[in-house]
Amino acid sequence: MFGFLNINKPPGVTSRDVVNKVQRLLPRKTKIGHAGTLDPMATGVLILCIGPATRLVPHVQEQTKSYRAGFRLGCRSDTDDSTGNVIESLEARTVDRSQVETELKRFQGRIQQTPPQFSALHVNGQRAYDLARAGQTVDLAPREVEISRIELLRCERRNLEVDIDCSSGTYIRSIARDLGEALHIGGLMTSLVRTGIGPFRIETAIDPEMLTRDNIAEAILPPTMALTNWPSITGTDQQISELRQGKTVASSGLPSAASAYVIDNAHRLIALGEVNDSARFQPRIVFPQA
Repeated sequence: MFGFLNINKPPGVTSRDVVNKVQRLLPRKTKIGHAGTLDPMATGVLILCIGPATRLVPHVQEQTKSYRAGFRLGCRSDTDDSTGNVIESLEARTVDRSQVETELKRFQGRIQQTPPQFSALHVNGQRAYDLARAGQTVDLAPREVEISRIELLRCERRNLEVDIDCSSGTYIRSIARDLGEALHIGGLMTSLVRTGIGPFRIETAIDPEMLTRDNIAEAILPPTMALTNWPSITGTDQQISELRQGKTVASSGLPSAASAYVIDNAHRLIALGEVNDSARFQPRIVFPQA
């Protein structure tokens, strides 16, 4: 029980609901967490981290995320999506595809983005959405995010379908809102599907209803999937024993300061670390023996 489950989250449930459901299928005391929340209205890739893989959450979260989103122009809401209090804009008009594509290009690259009022960010120890529900206006500072790809797939009157590849921390609702403001008619998000996180793709994601106590173990993906861009070292039995004692081992010619991981001959993940100035692998996280 060490690795990831690539779950296709259904609509209308929270990410925590999915975690709780899967946890009931695992042996008692098995750790479980998720690497990136999806709102209840959203569907698609939700990565559950099982057992020691909970220590790899940051490495999943730093992977590029891919989304397919529905936007509606000509209206605004307090949540920046269709679940909130929606108000049609008095200045609503139909925009043509070229206008939308021109404005979408302004979102590509590193941009400053203000999160939605209804978000899970902490403000003075409280969730922003709790303050917003209490009627308070929350002052959320803009944050830098990166949009590596944004593509308009469909434009029918004021209804759009958009594909987006972006960094962790990006709010797709904010893109819908800001696009609408750039066009001077408002905008909000009507649907959201996360189609991928790094190598985890929706095409291979599992319906959580299909998981049972009997088949869950075979559905768990290897923990090294969170480390696709890292070099690896295949350790000998002696080296693995030394790593478990916190010792350094030969780095197989990797450059100084390179992050790397060690596997055994069965491709099981042993340790994460980096190469020190003495050209040796220094473990930072050593995983327990299977």
